[in-house]
Amino acid sequence: MAGRTSDFAAFAYHGGALDVARRLAPDAARPWIDLSTGVNPHAYPLPDLEPEVWTRLPASEALAELEAAAARRYGVTPEIVVAGPGTQALIQTLARIFSPGVAGVLGPTYGGHEEAFVAAGAHVATKTALADLTDCKVAIVVNPNNPDGRIARRDDLLDLHARLRLRGGLLIVDEAFADFDGQESLAPGLPAGAVVPRSFGKTFGLPGLRRGFALASPEVSARLRAALGPWPVSGPAITVGARALKDLAWTDAMAERLAAEAARLDALLTQYGWRIFGGTKLFRLAARLDAGTAFGRLLAAGILTRPFADAPDRLRFGIPGKETDWERLAAGLRA
Repeated sequence: MAGRTSDFAAFAYHGGALDVARRLAPDAARPWIDLSTGVNPHAYPLPDLEPEVWTRLPASEALAELEAAAARRYGVTPEIVVAGPGTQALIQTLARIFSPGVAGVLGPTYGGHEEAFVAAGAHVATKTALADLTDCKVAIVVNPNNPDGRIARRDDLLDLHARLRLRGGLLIVDEAFADFDGQESLAPGLPAGAVVPRSFGKTFGLPGLRRGFALASPEVSARLRAALGPWPVSGPAITVGARALKDLAWTDAMAERLAAEAARLDALLTQYGWRIFGGTKLFRLAARLDAGTAFGRLLAAGILTRPFADAPDRLRFGIPGKETDWERLAAGLRA
């Protein structure tokens, strides 16, 4: 299997680069199994949508209902919920609004925050401890962390926020994976000067819907709404999103299912010589000295995982969706 350096950089930057995978492994087994994204493989069932959802501009009342449903889900008040076309778009909007000065990122972590703030003109510094973020204009913490599942305690985040607030700084706590692993969420009782992005697509297995939220105090949420402009969310995304967010029974049952499947994946990886470094209920981080070779073998078998340029001995594995996917992954690991 041959490929350009830029091809492999696409895998290391972000999950879901199936177009690159197909080009590098044209003879791989079909269908492809994408374990690179950390998206719930068990998608929320899509409802039948009325034609008007597609043919009319989204109503402000419908958007307000969506944000109210998100507020109830996250334990906050509706006025601090801002809906947007995915958390990545919200992150980039936040970067444009708050780019002046130094942005500190608790790392190693998801690279989208650094890229967004650099593109907006900020100087970005990667820090290895929460205390080192105090002197930054914007402090960014991914909690649970991607890709290792590291958890920052809520009390520690509140302490960091208080120190930043004295200096006029902003705290962003990215809780994209917190719906199933959010014991230390900053959302309930969110303090002023803090922003919490929450993902919809990862939780409900519908990333193509491009749906996300930012929880932010009024002075920040007002700037976010103005930057996003009118109709920030499509009609179908509003309708499906509101229904899914209200379905607490589905989420509770899914949390139990994913916990069992994450444990199953740990056992499978351990069986074939991988060491588990951590993760969440939606992905596991594992290490082996020949991880790069294993990535290539799995790619040739039609299974895409997530490699890391700065940690070549590690791969991130999403949760397989169907029993046949589990069987193919076991065969690929055994090869």
